[in-house]
Amino acid sequence: MPRTPAALALLAAIVVAAQPETPAAAQGKADWFAKAVKKVEARFEPAEAKPGQTVTFKLTVELADGYYTYPTAQPDKAAASMTNQLKFPEPGAVVFVGAVTDPPVYDVKSEPDLGIKEYHVNPGTAVYSRKAVVSPKAAAGPAAVKLAAFKMQVCDKNNCFPPKAVPAEATLKVLPGPAVPVEAAYAAEVAKAVGN
Repeated sequence: MPRTPAALALLAAIVVAAQPETPAAAQGKADWFAKAVKKVEARFEPAEAKPGQTVTFKLTVELADGYYTYPTAQPDKAAASMTNQLKFPEPGAVVFVGAVTDPPVYDVKSEPDLGIKEYHVNPGTAVYSRKAVVSPKAAAGPAAVKLAAFKMQVCDKNNCFPPKAVPAEATLKVLPGPAVPVEAAYAAEVAKAVGN
C-alpha cells in the first residue's frame, strides 16, 4: 500500500525518537529549529493589572514559510499525538483558569492510511491563549510567570521533527491598591487556588 509523505514522516519520527542520539543528530535537530521557528513569545494582555483582575496569557509561535505546528487538541482522537503540550505553573502571582484556546486559524488535513479523518495544523503564526486571574493576594510589582512546560512539534512537507521543549515566560506588572472582585465565572476556581 503506498504511503503519503505525512505518514512516512510520522513513521520516521517515531523510529528516530527510539534511536540513541549522537552529537551530530543533536546538532541537526538544533539546525531545524533555527530554520523553522522565527519566534516564540509569551505575554500578558493587559500587561498591567490589579489583584483580582482577569488577564489573558498569550503564547505566540511564528514559523518560517513551509513549516507548521499543531494545536493542543485535535478533533480526531486518532490524531491525539499530533499536538503541542502546554503545562501551566501552580497558582502564584496569577491563577490560570479555564482551558487553553487553540489558534483560531488553521488548515485541515487527513491521513486515511493512519485512520485519521481530520486533523488541524497551524502554519505561519499560531497564538495559544488562556485566561488568568491576578491573585487577590499578589504583591504589587513585576511578576514573572514561566510555563512549567511547552513541548512543541514542527513539521515541513517531508518531515515531522521530534517534540522540542521550549521555555516560555511572561512578565505582568501587578498594580497597587485593593483587590478588585474576581469575575463570577472564575471566583470559585480562584478561591480554591488561593485558599479562601
